[in-house]
Amino acid sequence: MTINHLSVRELQEQDIEPITDYWLNASPAFLEGMGVDLSKMPNREQWRAALTKQLQTPIAEKQSYAIIWQVDGQAIGHCNINDIIFGEQAFMHLHMWRSDLRQQGAGVNLVRMTLPYFFENFQLKRLFCEPNALNPAPNKTLPKVGFTFVKSHLTTPSWLTSEQMVNRWEMSHEQFKKINNIIS
Repeated sequence: MTINHLSVRELQEQDIEPITDYWLNASPAFLEGMGVDLSKMPNREQWRAALTKQLQTPIAEKQSYAIIWQVDGQAIGHCNINDIIFGEQAFMHLHMWRSDLRQQGAGVNLVRMTLPYFFENFQLKRLFCEPNALNPAPNKTLPKVGFTFVKSHLTTPSWLTSEQMVNRWEMSHEQFKKINNIIS
């Protein structure tokens, strides 16, 4: 697929089914490559309920928040944060739904376009990302975006994963302002 125009937007009700399908239709090998514990996978109704709750919760109270990635106006992935401490920090996750668009270079620009939503809407001082240490795509994307490698460590990075070795990447609000040419 030729990538012409990239855009991002906040999660909408129309995105609930595609996100749910991304998780439920992915191969076990793909999910395990991200560190997902298949025994923790919610069913369709649980996914719908969680995403609907995200839409209905006021921004300062959200436990999760997603931005939809688009190519030529078509949703092709999402980036979300969770473990949010409003005004302090959150943890980011990257999900390209379309396998034909993975490792094509769009992720770097999509993450850059997503960061203002996280830093500004949640008044973050720090944003972390902890991809599986063996997952090459996010570990190549994050430094290109401006994240700093902090450490590799053994942890359970989310409610959906098993214990695994992850790479912790961090971006401070100051780094965000620099890479986005934002003057405070």
